[in-house]
Amino acid sequence: MRIASLVPSATEALYALGLGDSVVAVTHECDHPDAVRALPRLTSSVIEDGVAPAEVDARVRKMTARGASLYRLDEARLAAVEPDLIVTQALCAVCAVSFDDVRAVAARLPGAPAVISLDPATLDEVLDDLLRLGEATGDVARAQRLRGELAARLDAVAEAIAGASRPRVAALEWLDPVYAGGHWVPEMVALAGGDDVLGEPGRKSRVVGWDEVAAAAPEVVVVMPCGLHAPGAAGQARAHADRLRSLGAELVLAVDAASSFSRPGPRLVDGIELLAHLLHPDAVDDPATVASERLWGEALRASRGD
Repeated sequence: MRIASLVPSATEALYALGLGDSVVAVTHECDHPDAVRALPRLTSSVIEDGVAPAEVDARVRKMTARGASLYRLDEARLAAVEPDLIVTQALCAVCAVSFDDVRAVAARLPGAPAVISLDPATLDEVLDDLLRLGEATGDVARAQRLRGELAARLDAVAEAIAGASRPRVAALEWLDPVYAGGHWVPEMVALAGGDDVLGEPGRKSRVVGWDEVAAAAPEVVVVMPCGLHAPGAAGQARAHADRLRSLGAELVLAVDAASSFSRPGPRLVDGIELLAHLLHPDAVDDPATVASERLWGEALRASRGD
């Protein structure tokens, strides 16, 4: 089977399922695992690199309001790789090529490749999408094994933090304007042993004011700008240092959102393990699989739960 992936999270899931040899093309944002870097790129963004965060938000709002796509799909290159299956998404208009556009293009391609859309809003749905990929590619057993392995890791985190206090956490998905992380992020915080004071599980990320963040009295602030890796997240945080310091949190962190928070794939479990370590460092070891940076404040201590 020849698979074209139009979503970075799907690319990662396909490789985690052992289907890397079947992936023939990916998006311009796919960067994990390293093997994908040699594959043809099927997409590009209409927003150039280097645009300030506030301007990115303004352009996204303007374009989505008029139904314009934020991504270009190279139809000729997609046809050239001759996919049997195209994996895409319809959940987020700012995360990938429009689902309707993908279906229209697929219908014009020789062989009319199948199209599957992965649109999880919760962590369980992210894990269940592994089974959907297993069904679409003819190896449900392998998908079940992977789902079971990820679930076992979550059980290990739960066991490690059982009975611990739950610090109040503000997970910020963007800083200009401020967005509170939604979808699976509040669940990640909860599974890691924290209390998300802004996000709503399974609901979209939402714009919040700095006053609302302050009123929520977070003890820990986690800066996770959508699509950015840890250095970019830290840079955004430093640009808003005065605002973040004014919240009075004991600890402010920047994490690698692109790998393990904003992409709904297997590495969300890595993100939960990282959060659990950051919130409960004496109970959970550093997974060393996700980059993070402590911007200011002291590491939380085990005595918090005593």
